[in-house]
Amino acid sequence: MRIRSLLVDDEPVAREVLAAYLGKYCPSVELAGQAGNTTEAIALIREKRPQLVFLDVEMPYGNAFDLLEACKDQEFETVFITAYAEYSIKALNASAAYYILKPIDIAELVLAVNKVQETLLRKEAFSRNQVLLENLKKQPDTQQIVLPTMQGFDVIKTASIIRLHAKGNFTEVYLTDGTKKLICKFLKYFDDLLDDPFIRIHRSYIVNRHFIRSYSKGAGGFITLDDGTEVEVSASYKEPLLKRLGQ
Repeated sequence: MRIRSLLVDDEPVAREVLAAYLGKYCPSVELAGQAGNTTEAIALIREKRPQLVFLDVEMPYGNAFDLLEACKDQEFETVFITAYAEYSIKALNASAAYYILKPIDIAELVLAVNKVQETLLRKEAFSRNQVLLENLKKQPDTQQIVLPTMQGFDVIKTASIIRLHAKGNFTEVYLTDGTKKLICKFLKYFDDLLDDPFIRIHRSYIVNRHFIRSYSKGAGGFITLDDGTEVEVSASYKEPLLKRLGQ
């Protein structure tokens, strides 16, 4: 998974070195922005909603702990990076994911990122399970699905999915608001996961039958969806499709 991250340090050279280390040794880290003081950092955290913040302790306009207090309504992991060892206990008490002393040891940095990644994956799994449990209590039109993206995951209502299209190792999910999401899963993952009203009509397509406008005959034929998209129906999927449509 990619970890959307921010880098907060008042020293430009220190930011440059850390950014270079992350780019070379921590490919899972997606650096979404940098800040040189707590005021800039607080605004950037609220704008970017990072999963991880690399945070220097001593900075202008307040220290790291002032920043954490100001952003306590935001959820993100923290890696403290500082030249002052006396902050270690306070950093750990603030539930930092990791504490690294300057100059930065690359092995320690990699360990810190790996620890954060494990924590985020556990949270993602927990959130997915919570959604599945909630789905058991809901009517079909309010059920949700977790879509793992390059940035993390999105939770959407299954009723908003018009169609799914296989793209190699990925699946494009087309939604009623006109957007599409590129998901890091094979189409078979969704075929196993989604029940009625979703129908597999081709090795590359699953559609929501609620959005089928018409069917045209042929060897397999093709369907037209409410958004105007025409999708081929494989001959092997034709009979199951017509049966589901009550034909």
